[in-house]
Amino acid sequence: MDPVSPAWRGRRVVLGVSGGIAAYKAVELCRQMVDAGAHVAPVLTEDATRFIGALTFSALASEPAQTQLFTGATGDGSEHPIPHTRLGQSADVVVVAPATARLIAKYAAGLSDDLLTATLLATRAPVVLAPAMHTEMWEHPAVQENLTTLRRRGVHVVEPESGRLAGGDIGAGRLAAPEAILGAVLEVLTHGLDLAGVRVLVTAGGTREAIDPVRFIGNRSSGKMGHAVAERASARGAAVTLVTAAAAGLADSFAAGPVEVVPVVSAQEMHDAVLSRFDATDVVVMAAAVADFRPKVAALDKLKKADGAPEIVLEPTPDILAELGTVKRGQVLVGFAAETENVAVHAADKLARKNTDLLVANDVSDPQAGFEVDTNRAILLDSSGASEETPLLTKAALADVILDRVAALLGREPVNPHQEMR
Repeated sequence: MDPVSPAWRGRRVVLGVSGGIAAYKAVELCRQMVDAGAHVAPVLTEDATRFIGALTFSALASEPAQTQLFTGATGDGSEHPIPHTRLGQSADVVVVAPATARLIAKYAAGLSDDLLTATLLATRAPVVLAPAMHTEMWEHPAVQENLTTLRRRGVHVVEPESGRLAGGDIGAGRLAAPEAILGAVLEVLTHGLDLAGVRVLVTAGGTREAIDPVRFIGNRSSGKMGHAVAERASARGAAVTLVTAAAAGLADSFAAGPVEVVPVVSAQEMHDAVLSRFDATDVVVMAAAVADFRPKVAALDKLKKADGAPEIVLEPTPDILAELGTVKRGQVLVGFAAETENVAVHAADKLARKNTDLLVANDVSDPQAGFEVDTNRAILLDSSGASEETPLLTKAALADVILDRVAALLGREPVNPHQEMR
């Protein structure tokens, strides 16, 4: 198991435990997945509680362990009337360890007489089974035929090991090692994700440069484009850090999710947040509209109109993109250019001056592609001289176009291939 893999962070894992002596080993699976950043919801069969208490899992997991089909805690202390549908619909993956012969048989037959089997039938998430039982049971044709049926339906099976079994017997049927089970789950979570294992830092929003405690110099950037890039990068498997100056509320969709949100206000705060994380980053997407100037001195108290118009002396803010272009050591650097005229010319100039690998430019005077709207159209330029002009897209769709280019620059096959840049 890779404990730092971004595939774990924020993922919702239903951990099913059925009634075998190996049930105690599921405690370690639970602990490691939680430590890796997953949200783990344990579901124990009644027989499982004969071997290990539900309280043990409740103490380690992300929400209380559940054992009953008709009542279930939601994680916030309340009860959900249909716990198996809540668990099944919210899961990114369902893991059953150990999976006994009885559990396997019921699942293959489509029976749902307890919370765990009902959850297995109520989910469209991938399922990973880790069987554990005595050798004679493991080798029985009925068990093998049931597993064949489940594999045919797309269920992933982690084969048991040979070793010491309950009662002192030795043979096949011992629950696979935690590393093997967690590795199989990680492979399921990252399957088809072109940015799995990639660390992406995204900036968003318009910075605010203080004039006094209540006034600031700012711009119209809403942060929607940067937030869309962060959301799509996370969905494609990346470990995402979002440094955002957007208004409060826009990042709420990332609450307790896989995206790490770092709120900032000023250009200096954004500079410090980005540069302190840059060495541990593979890709930086600078979608924020960073102020070019700030008041040289901010008043400590509110300026009064009666005192007359203040004289505000401006000074340049840190040029974050240019500094990143100077210090980068193999990172992919994506810049943005908000223009109102000669967009392609200004974009090409900025691409060269800032030493970016990809430059995304748009005409913010276009009411469909400027600030504070949900759509955008852009020109994408890369360091090889290739360019692409996109049609009007949602910002989420444009985010995928940008990330396709990032994936290509990283030497990965994009999962959302668009036409090649020309």
